[in-house]
Amino acid sequence: MPDALIVGATGMVGRSVAEQATAQPLTILARRDTGDFPPQHRLQRAAPDRWPGIIAAERPAILISCLGTTIRQAGSEAAFRAVDHDLVLAVAAAAKDAGTSHLIAVSSVGAAAKSRNFYLRTKGEVEDALRGLGFGRLDILRPGLLTGDRQGPPRLGEGIAMLAAPLTDALMHGSLRRYRSIPGATVAAAIVRLAGAGGSGSHVHENDAIRALAD
Repeated sequence: MPDALIVGATGMVGRSVAEQATAQPLTILARRDTGDFPPQHRLQRAAPDRWPGIIAAERPAILISCLGTTIRQAGSEAAFRAVDHDLVLAVAAAAKDAGTSHLIAVSSVGAAAKSRNFYLRTKGEVEDALRGLGFGRLDILRPGLLTGDRQGPPRLGEGIAMLAAPLTDALMHGSLRRYRSIPGATVAAAIVRLAGAGGSGSHVHENDAIRALAD
């Protein structure tokens, strides 16, 4: 893996990326120090409004964005958009200006700029904007419901969905397979694989493709 910087490493997927990226140290940019990242990685702790400047100074070859929250957790649609849209684009633009050639970003299944759903519309708008930045290689991952251990306050709705996932997954066939749940660790394994992939172009990876990359 070339020199890589990750934002969103305190979430389920980002933390697993840090745990699985054993061959190459990562620069982890976070607003707080959880104290339990693998020792081979280098933590930079700063407020999010300083992240673009730090990324510009670091000039990573790869930017990995696992940033994401929920409207409920953020407290409002505006607060959600400030993270999942504004902050994602701010760090991506800073990386592109600094010469970063490869961006890997976690989005969501169903993301579409014309969606009537605010969450999915925001995700789709971000995807379109990331494509417009012109990275040499762009990988967008669209997982379904993420399963696994998550730090922080419990998310009631998500917990219920996880319990129901084995049943609902079994009912999803054909084009619906992309909506199946997927372990956060599997998404992370796919990210680690993509970080060493090389090549160019814009690529979207949904459930089955994510699983294939992780194998």
